Amino acid sequence: MNAVVKAEEEDAELDLGWLQQLGEWGMKASPGKNGLSLADIQVGTYGEAPEHSDNLTGRPRGAGKRPDAFRVGGYEIRDKQDVWLENAALLYEEAQNRQWSSATDIPWETIKPLPDDVEQAQCQLATFLTEVEFVAGDVPAKWIAKTTPDYYEPRMTLLAQIMDESRHMDVFRKRALANGGGLLARSGGTAGIVGSIDMSRDFTEMSSRLHISGEGAVLSIFRMGELMAYNEAEKRIYRLCAQDEARHVAFGVMHMRYIADTAPERKEEIHCYLDESERNLLAGQQNPAAQQTASSEALAILLGGGQANFDEGYRKLLAIRRRQINEYMQRVKSAGFGERFENGRANPELKKYAQMAA
Repeated sequence: MNAVVKAEEEDAELDLGWLQQLGEWGMKASPGKNGLSLADIQVGTYGEAPEHSDNLTGRPRGAGKRPDAFRVGGYEIRDKQDVWLENAALLYEEAQNRQWSSATDIPWETIKPLPDDVEQAQCQLATFLTEVEFVAGDVPAKWIAKTTPDYYEPRMTLLAQIMDESRHMDVFRKRALANGGGLLARSGGTAGIVGSIDMSRDFTEMSSRLHISGEGAVLSIFRMGELMAYNEAEKRIYRLCAQDEARHVAFGVMHMRYIADTAPERKEEIHCYLDESERNLLAGQQNPAAQQTASSEALAILLGGGQANFDEGYRKLLAIRRRQINEYMQRVKSAGFGERFENGRANPELKKYAQMAA
């Protein structure tokens, strides 16, 4: 038996076809001051993402093609403008460098017993944020597998975002359970917004709703976290979540800027998405029924220092709402769509509401 196998091996021809120069050879990427980053390996043609990709085989960008390769992905996103942004590699590296652990980087020991109304408000807010962060991780995940590997930079940045959001989900869940409370009522106020994000027909539509509007509003809350934190653990949670959320918002802003610069024919499409976002944003700001949600009332209690100071807390909450609108307008301008605030395209109530005295 061994003799037969040995004879077959001797008769077999060794195929070393993979040694042929199928890609660009002789590239040497040199580390920068912060190590070997994605930006550092953008050398030669390996750094050139095609305007359109026919890669349906999972082939890494720059690798040699194999004629008999199977199709392994039903990639719907194969045009660069549909997902690209110029600084994706930098956002990815920042995400790696600023990872943190909800188990060990939060000083949980600083949480002490709180009055029942304040603790319940913290738990209600933590429940709401757990729900929000679930959506922020779940929705983009659906688009990663639809994107060709030739656009790996935005894919990897979105993968890092999902890791961030999973950590946000667990840190707010931990806060709800860390001080004798627990998860409270699921918020119904996000149902319409979540539905519109999840039913987006393409990546840009999803990103405009999620990164520009949704996560932008949450970022404003995180940035004001010092006002509703009652211990160092809560302050640290909001600071760390804010740094992550800022990256996610930057992804959306830079993607929209790329479209504004390279595909101006799509600007009207983006303006339509922003029209919808602003209607939802103003409905939440101006409709008293929409404002009286469990999460908004919890915020007012935390900002006021207790249920007895609800009115004072509610005034502070309105200031945060105005800040959300102001920061939304700044993001849109930075993304290259600021003309909507000058030519009357934006809802006129938006600027009026943003300028109201606190």
